[in-house]
Amino acid sequence: MSALHHGSAAGADGGPAAPDGGMSRRRALSWVGAGGGFLAAGSLLTACTSSSDSDSKSGGGDGVGNFPSTPKWKFVFVNHVTTNSFFTPTRYGLADAASALGLPTPQWTGSETGSVSQMVSAMDTAINSGAHGIAIALTDNNAFVAPTKRALAKGIPVIAYNATAPGNYPLTYVGQDLYQSGFLMGKRIAQDVTSGEILVGISQPGGNNVQPRLDGIKAALKEAAPAVKVTSVNTGAAQAGELNAMTAAYTGHTDAKGLYAVDAGSTASIAQLITRRGMKGKIHAGGYDTLTDTVNGVKSGALDFTIDQSAYLQGFLPVLYLYLYRLSGTLVVPPSTDTGLTFVTKANAGLYVSADSRFEGGKSKSLITMPPAIALPPATAVTL
Repeated sequence: MSALHHGSAAGADGGPAAPDGGMSRRRALSWVGAGGGFLAAGSLLTACTSSSDSDSKSGGGDGVGNFPSTPKWKFVFVNHVTTNSFFTPTRYGLADAASALGLPTPQWTGSETGSVSQMVSAMDTAINSGAHGIAIALTDNNAFVAPTKRALAKGIPVIAYNATAPGNYPLTYVGQDLYQSGFLMGKRIAQDVTSGEILVGISQPGGNNVQPRLDGIKAALKEAAPAVKVTSVNTGAAQAGELNAMTAAYTGHTDAKGLYAVDAGSTASIAQLITRRGMKGKIHAGGYDTLTDTVNGVKSGALDFTIDQSAYLQGFLPVLYLYLYRLSGTLVVPPSTDTGLTFVTKANAGLYVSADSRFEGGKSKSLITMPPAIALPPATAVTL
């Protein structure tokens, strides 16, 4: 995303100020469209949910905050594993965004087992039923090209989330840079394992949501630890079977130097396997996402790390972007948004466990207390 510009017209929060000190709707829209992305979301939603006094004074509509009255647009999320607990915070995010914007909760549909044909059918149903916007995980390179073209031709915006694909036509992508995250994970593995075999669980080999990570791991290890052999383990899209798959794989490779995974369910299964067999500290391990077993595994030392990709934002931001795109009549084009990569280790896993926050799939809606100081992030090169 492009850098934010700060100047005399900026508000106290760094966003564009309205004459009364608040954020005008026009400025808020242009800020997000210019690349503010999720950094603008907090200020934008403050504007959305603020008093409508300024509307009554200026003759504006009767919509939420400074926004005009809008139809109750219905958005649809098409997913590849609809019951997988990884997407619990995603569903919280899409519901929270819709509530803040005065919209119905988007429909959650697709496949429970990663079936591309079921996802295409769900997308076709959304198009035929007159959905006002579609968010879809592009887990296949070819299957969603025609449906996306058909949706756009009917004036239905389409956004990719969680997974994207080359040669497709979504307006934008909201999710992690999957190959890069795998590459960085491979670099992290090379700090602990320099030779021998590692097992890497993958729920859907070839799927655009996980395969790029595995490819990134292999590329990084080829560069940083070429003596490491990577053996992939097909754990299946059904979360309930992933523990059995990882257990069976390890039983046949007990000399493995590490157990890793590129999806949420497989990572949680590794944490369970290591804990149940009393292997903490005896084998290196790590993976993705913040399921309960996973963060508890990191905290206990069963896992060296897990990678947080902000699943909540993958639900929240598509709703916000679809809303703004329709509200502006396509003037506010949604920015491509990398939802990030955070290594969760024993040093910071405690907060994930204690907060039990909806942002990570927990139950608590409570405000999380900010720390007295914020750790210095890596320096970045800002281009204007």
